[in-house]
Amino acid sequence: MVSLNLRSSLRLRSFAVLICGLLLAPVATGRGATNSSAFDLAAEQNARLKNDLNWTFGGKSQRGWSLYTSLIRRLLNTESAPETSDFALALARWQKQAGLAPSGILDHDTWMKMASVFQSRRDKNRSAAQPEQLLLAPASDFYDRERPEELRYVERRAYAAYQRMLAAAAVDLALSDSPSEKWLKIISAFRSPSYQAELRKRNPNSGRAGLALYSPHFTGRALDLYVGGEPVSTKDQNRAIQVSTRVYQWLVKNAERFGFYPYFYEPWHWEYRPQPPTAE
Repeated sequence: MVSLNLRSSLRLRSFAVLICGLLLAPVATGRGATNSSAFDLAAEQNARLKNDLNWTFGGKSQRGWSLYTSLIRRLLNTESAPETSDFALALARWQKQAGLAPSGILDHDTWMKMASVFQSRRDKNRSAAQPEQLLLAPASDFYDRERPEELRYVERRAYAAYQRMLAAAAVDLALSDSPSEKWLKIISAFRSPSYQAELRKRNPNSGRAGLALYSPHFTGRALDLYVGGEPVSTKDQNRAIQVSTRVYQWLVKNAERFGFYPYFYEPWHWEYRPQPPTAE
């Protein structure tokens, strides 16, 4: 007797074959030309998996990919919701380009591939910035205006790009220049290896990500920016607040124009890397 898992696997393989046929078929013109109803099954799966998919990151169990919907839609070049057949169609096209079975289902393998793409766009050079590469940013640029002077340094090119990005966001989002306005203020920028080591010594249970041995903050090109909620809390409830703000969603769509790429797991963390991404 065929097991339920085997039946499910065979059904998904058959569905992938059908999707391949649709993607290879000539595209008709006119309204309703794309038969997106063929992706209804995939849409149903995505509606479930966005909250239920089990995966692991940084040694911790994770559940679902809904927190990353804005990044995913940007990658797929679609505005469609994950529960729709149009999203499944866009996903199937991306899967085919990425060398995956074009099922239209954002399953474990697909999500891990996406995560690797996001990670590949981060700055690989973690060398500590030299003093001549840094400038002292004014306290008014920081979330905490009382932040000590030694923690207000930013790499010069990254700071210039940040200023351009901030100006564009202020226009697009009508951000206030009031001193009480916190949106996109810098929470943390350059942190020296010695400072990071001292933090680890004081907080031995802080985890690998928060106090990394080779932190991108060493370069002065990594900026933690205020996008809402608790500034740097990785709790799912807090990140759900952050990714829903207009400011975060603006960054997802526009930060790349200014050379900034996200650390997908932390909505507040953006790294200046002016070269175009090499992975797609």
